[in-house]
Amino acid sequence: MGYGEKLKGSYRARYWEAPGILRTLVDAEGRTMRFSSKRAAAKAANDHEALIRRVVQSAPSPETDTPLAEEQVAGVGPQSAAPEEPDVQPAMTFGEYVNQWYAGLELAASTMQNYKRHVENHLLPEFGAKALADITRADVGAWEKKEQASYASTSVQTWHGTLHVIFEDAIEEELLSVNPAARRRGRGKRAGRSRKRGPEKVVTDALGILLVSERMALLSGRDDEFVGGVTKGYTGVRWGEMVGLETEFIRPKSIRVEWQLYELDNGELVRCPPKDDSYRTIDSMDWLSALITGQVARADPQPCLCHGRRYVFRGYGEANDAARSPGVKLADVARHAGVSVGTASNVLNRPEVVREEKRARVELAMAELGYLRGSAPGEPAAHWRRSGFATWLFQPAATGWYPKKAPQAARPVPLLAGPWPGVPARGRNASERAEACWVPIAQGLTPHGLRHTHKSIMEDMGTPPKLMDERLGHLDGSVQARYSHITSGMRRRLMEGLTEVWEASLEARRAMCLGSQVAVLDALLRGRTP
Repeated sequence: MGYGEKLKGSYRARYWEAPGILRTLVDAEGRTMRFSSKRAAAKAANDHEALIRRVVQSAPSPETDTPLAEEQVAGVGPQSAAPEEPDVQPAMTFGEYVNQWYAGLELAASTMQNYKRHVENHLLPEFGAKALADITRADVGAWEKKEQASYASTSVQTWHGTLHVIFEDAIEEELLSVNPAARRRGRGKRAGRSRKRGPEKVVTDALGILLVSERMALLSGRDDEFVGGVTKGYTGVRWGEMVGLETEFIRPKSIRVEWQLYELDNGELVRCPPKDDSYRTIDSMDWLSALITGQVARADPQPCLCHGRRYVFRGYGEANDAARSPGVKLADVARHAGVSVGTASNVLNRPEVVREEKRARVELAMAELGYLRGSAPGEPAAHWRRSGFATWLFQPAATGWYPKKAPQAARPVPLLAGPWPGVPARGRNASERAEACWVPIAQGLTPHGLRHTHKSIMEDMGTPPKLMDERLGHLDGSVQARYSHITSGMRRRLMEGLTEVWEASLEARRAMCLGSQVAVLDALLRGRTP
């Protein structure tokens, strides 16, 4: 039986001329015939095999020694196979295939963004111009070694997984026969899993949660960051779930996780279900419920312009730039007008340098989208932003240092010495006016590290795994988990344990200083009986 064999962007027909003799179907000039699909190539090969069998069956026996007629001899030739007209196509490049592959995906916004980042930053620069069928296992291995020289092995492993998925989909479309990104077992160094393990996540304790949250509130000048830090440390919610926490899901003794706000690379915050559809109700201690309801009462949140919903936590600082401004951004205007962001900016600031035709398109896009330049002075941003929060609030609070940002080098947070734990100095020459700085609480701690911290605190209290998984939104598919069930006693003991941990942290903080410049924490400290 004949079959189709994959070539560079096409297929060739392979047939058996005789037992043990495999041939390739060629045209009248002896060139390999190419077909657009594997099925067409196989059909042409089978047709030619059938023709050969008919010719052999009609050939005279050796005894007659009668030569074949000229027509019969010609009949064996490939020109009489009469295969369907081949659809010869140029070899498809990896870049061409990836473009159509990505356009056909329908996944969560976060997954689409991650795939796009992997492809554009790490795969297209290496494989984009190569023919899809020409990429070999050696090419993938060389690319992987080059990436590992500049990036963490865990990141390279993630990008390798995306490449593997792309090739698997190409195989399903019959564009490839093997996956050059597939890993073969038993090959390479036997160094165990430690070579691919990322650095251990930094965690803190209950007192660390409280101190970091207090410092964040001192840096921002309001109570929101204190309540937000404590909420994250004592519920283990993900970042997007905390930013997307709507007031309607705050209950007297629980928090309902129904949505998250996922931040895309272009600054857009997408309201979408929580990761892995981890909808859940998180039990809340009485003191935590009081903190959150007090935050809502103080902030009196109004529906945001981007989603039209009320959120527990607002953004930090004024909405005075495109990254933190609610509503239509200048990048949206540029995309709508089909110009660069720089051109759209010039229309606002230097219209004389922009051609009249482009200027008219940008102005029309602004009118159609309802773009408003700037915001009212003092208007707070609608939502926290991951990078700004981590860089200018969380990291300085946890480490005592501002990160490097050109032209400034990394520097300690400048403080005025009193009252304890110090008041951040602001304004011009703040570093020269500083009298003190903070010592690190947990070097390397990140906002996501508070989620790990919450899990560590629960494990230290002996919380059942089933209850920890429910609280964190994890799914355990093991048999043990199937036979484990959560009881009211487990929930009560967890609430009591977390309350004891919280009370102990307040006592430790009060031993350092009786009061705080953070109003909500000051009330908690001074309200305790000595």
